Amino acid sequence: MQFEKSAFQFLSDLNNNNNREWFTEHKPKFTEIQNDVKEVFTQMRNNLEQHDEIEKMKVYRIYRDVRFSKDKTPYNPRFAVSFSRLGKHLRGGYFLQIKPGDTLLGGGFWQPEKEDLHRIRKEIELDATEFRDILSDPTFVKHFGGVFEGEELKSAPRGFDKAHPDVDLLRKKGFIAVRRFSDEQVLSDDFLQEIDSSFKALRPFFNLFSDVLTTNLNGESLI
Repeated sequence: MQFEKSAFQFLSDLNNNNNREWFTEHKPKFTEIQNDVKEVFTQMRNNLEQHDEIEKMKVYRIYRDVRFSKDKTPYNPRFAVSFSRLGKHLRGGYFLQIKPGDTLLGGGFWQPEKEDLHRIRKEIELDATEFRDILSDPTFVKHFGGVFEGEELKSAPRGFDKAHPDVDLLRKKGFIAVRRFSDEQVLSDDFLQEIDSSFKALRPFFNLFSDVLTTNLNGESLI
């Protein structure tokens, strides 16, 4: 099972004809392709459940909410899915976007709640060794380049030392690992295996953050 060229071609055509008239005319084809894509996403979930506990799969709509956007194009020419982990003790989530020229896989903590972000920062302030170990792990480096992506503050957050040796981590407003793929990779026979391999590579990252977010600074469980 894999993504077909027809799905990529439809997204490219939609990108060049991002209007309701064109989409209405081609909606039967979209429905057919979307059903095929959902089957691939379901297989991805099945693969994930061999090594993680998944609570929910969310397939994103192709329709854009343009009410508060300057960009009034009605469709987002991509197929995207996310997988939520099960229970309060399993933090982090998986994401995949299929889009010609911009396919990416991601996982982590995009916009953590204020309390969660503060807890992560306090752990980094106390001892960032385990965070650095994740970033330097050969498997994490291979799949995600050894960096956390996401928005950052220009300086240390309020209440934290600007001269802290790990201020680069303290400045982060989210912690995301991202891997990008070429169109050729997406259409290859082993793409689903590559996706699953990358999802597996996120687990030490998720395990560390899950431990941090379910304990206090003394290591006592909060759940």
